Amino acid sequence: MPDRNSLFDEPARNAESDAGKDASGHRARLRKRLLDGGAEALGDHEVIELLLMQAVPRRDMKPLARSLIQRFGSLAGVFQVDPRTLEGHPGMGEATVAALKVVTVAATRLARQKVREAPVIGSWQALIDYLTIDMAHLTRERVRVLYLNAKNMLILDELVGDGSIDEAAIHPREVIRRALDIGATALILVHNHPSGSPEPSRADIDVTNRIAEAGRLLGVSVHDHVIIGREGHISLRAKGLI
Repeated sequence: MPDRNSLFDEPARNAESDAGKDASGHRARLRKRLLDGGAEALGDHEVIELLLMQAVPRRDMKPLARSLIQRFGSLAGVFQVDPRTLEGHPGMGEATVAALKVVTVAATRLARQKVREAPVIGSWQALIDYLTIDMAHLTRERVRVLYLNAKNMLILDELVGDGSIDEAAIHPREVIRRALDIGATALILVHNHPSGSPEPSRADIDVTNRIAEAGRLLGVSVHDHVIIGREGHISLRAKGLI
């Protein structure tokens, strides 16, 4: 594809030289609106368009940006879609995929840093923001365990595996043994529902309580089990299910 190796290959251009390739000055106006107007200055498709422009300096990216929003439903949907699926979209290539995926990488790292800087229990919204960015739009179920120290600081965010949360995917004794091995005194279970709804299943509740019981015997607290979906999140602790 023509844009496959173009990311960062082009020399920097100022607004005047861009205007030579863009007679209407559309790109310059789009950048100015972003810089002058802040977060709400651009529509979702314009955010995508501006990112794609960085990868492909000499092509009208508006139709491609609109088609991505239309297919994947939202700005978040575009950013969270699997790179292979994104690359298979008509008009996309390695360079344009990279221009979009780097946003997700940056957002995830920023959110994760906020989680690591303060006790998790005291900065709950930061945790939810991080998990939502990282998991809400996954197309398959993923199970993670967040291990905490005595001050409720995150010491390990461990991917347990992909698949439904049952004892085939997550073993209560293994989860607690891992906590003891790394000196964790508490943990938070996390998984996502690709269906979009975060409502817990019977298996979600049963496995959580088996892990909590194993933890009680060995001095490891299960603070919560958080389920993430496109429609929001649910805390089993807040629902009285732990």
